[in-house]
Amino acid sequence: MKLYDELKWRGLIKDEAGKDLEEKLNAGGLTFYIGTDPTADSLHLGHLSSFLISKRLEKAGHHPILLVGGATGRIGDPRPTEERPMQPVEVIEHNFKCLKKQVEDLFGFEVVDNYEWSKNINFIDFLRDYGKYFNVNYMLDKDIIRRRLESGITYTEFSYMIMQALDFLHLHETRNCMLECAGSDQWGNITAGIDLIRKKTGDEVYGFTMPLVTDKNGKKFGKSEGNALWLDKNKTSSYEIYQYLLNSDDEKVIDYLKIYTFLTKEEIEDIEKKWQEHPETRLAQKILAKEVVTFLHGKEETAKAIEMSEALFSGKVKNFTKEEINIIFKDMPKFENEEEQNIVDFLVNNKIASSKREAREFVQAGSITINEEKITSLDKIITKDIAIDGEVLVVRRGKKKYFIGKFI
Repeated sequence: MKLYDELKWRGLIKDEAGKDLEEKLNAGGLTFYIGTDPTADSLHLGHLSSFLISKRLEKAGHHPILLVGGATGRIGDPRPTEERPMQPVEVIEHNFKCLKKQVEDLFGFEVVDNYEWSKNINFIDFLRDYGKYFNVNYMLDKDIIRRRLESGITYTEFSYMIMQALDFLHLHETRNCMLECAGSDQWGNITAGIDLIRKKTGDEVYGFTMPLVTDKNGKKFGKSEGNALWLDKNKTSSYEIYQYLLNSDDEKVIDYLKIYTFLTKEEIEDIEKKWQEHPETRLAQKILAKEVVTFLHGKEETAKAIEMSEALFSGKVKNFTKEEINIIFKDMPKFENEEEQNIVDFLVNNKIASSKREAREFVQAGSITINEEKITSLDKIITKDIAIDGEVLVVRRGKKKYFIGKFI
């Protein structure tokens, strides 16, 4: 399968510009760029789908440039509904350094900063050399601008399109960049760059976007309780990403395997067949989670994430640190324990049992386990000796109900 057909099969092309784009993609040899602004100090899982395109194109013989927008980040890409808060310059510079390192480590490609070629353009030159090529009616017709007209948009964000177009022009003139690819929300900016290059140089260049990746409810993929899942493992652990992917919707998981992994068409179709025969195994979700975490953080992190994930079902927690336990059970009820207590009082005082009678029934039935130790004696005293790191208590009531406590 040729590159263009593979990208289509994976659902990675939505909009495209250039009548012979398919031929150019299949032939290889194009210098292309994909970019992001330093709005945070890490990429998140939502970015990954777009950035993986750079690896796919590189494997097919194209030449990637990854742009982190120190200049465009200073003014802010327009949001669909409201003005983006202006970040302090020192924050943008810090974020740029973090993203540059992250992108270089993950993808191994050259990273450029559009601030380098934008910082010395004065306002008069900006208007003469670039602004005159943009018809206001043309700009107003772009989707992201049109959606903001009712609520209002500042000239700063209105100008973002010109700045991104300038990037494409600069990379085309200095690096022979012939292609820009991005998420579907960047389509208007990509076509603006293509038009600017055509008007200023007469050259024909190319662009394409990929669709927004969502869950079955239309929510952006890679969001967890309203928060981004960061690719930096110090911000979002490998376990959290693994667990999120492990819980992927059945209706979407095969699409995610196409988008987020480098597994071949044949491999994915084989996984789909086996998974559909035994969906209870969650085979597709497990492979998705394993592939993504391994790409991001390596095999050791994946093995640890799998071990931590299995702890939810096995209750085996003694091999984990208190920090890891807090990650594994972060959504479970929490309590603090100030002193040593008899097991019955311990269960009642920490709302694990509603009464002493119920607490005794739990213990006598063998339903209470603390840090892998099944408690069967009503005379048991809960002390720091059984706590992990002298502090953490993982209490399991029955097979699935967990409570996480710590001695203070």
